[in-house]
Amino acid sequence: MVNSPTVIAIDGPSASGKGTIARKLAQHFSFAHLDTGLLYRAVGMAVLRSKGDPADATLAEKAARGLDPTHIFILADDDGLRSDEASVAASKVAAIPSVRAALLKFQKDFCAAPPSGKSGAVLDGRDIGTVIAPEAVVKIFVTASAEARAERRFKELQGRGQNATYAAVLADMKERDARDAERSIAPTKPAPDAVILDTTEMTAEQAFQEAVRIASKTLAADL
Repeated sequence: MVNSPTVIAIDGPSASGKGTIARKLAQHFSFAHLDTGLLYRAVGMAVLRSKGDPADATLAEKAARGLDPTHIFILADDDGLRSDEASVAASKVAAIPSVRAALLKFQKDFCAAPPSGKSGAVLDGRDIGTVIAPEAVVKIFVTASAEARAERRFKELQGRGQNATYAAVLADMKERDARDAERSIAPTKPAPDAVILDTTEMTAEQAFQEAVRIASKTLAADL
């Protein structure tokens, strides 16, 4: 009997630190990693680059269905997908049911058969533990105060030479939090069995080490 791949679900709001934690966990356990937010950012930016509105369901669905799954591994090299503009666009397209449906199969297939023969997969997003992989062995919901997350995003944008103010970033952060939490399809919320990891007062390394502790404890208990 072939064992099913081990899946670790990392969820949380924007700039909570979930992406860094997920990437490092994947390296730590030698699992495949998928930043599902890049899928939505790619769709949102595809619409924007075609001069459309990411909130337009028809355009967004077309972009989602036209997304080449093989590009997911090079999307991280597209600097435009890391911009605040891409973040806002991603939040808009993610609220569209037909877009989520178009990307759902790819994400589930990634869990069922991680690339490169890996024995497990770490996915980060906003609905991994609730929708994409409710069967995940480890579920961690990474969060932090809106102010802490805005400060992190502000510094990130400054580091890229982008014009931004802390006040504007915080306002956008709160608006996105509300939109993500209140949408009817796969709202951002922890799975009932997820462990909450609040990184407000943590460094990136402290947050990662705590995630390793949580995952290792759960994986050991699952053996």
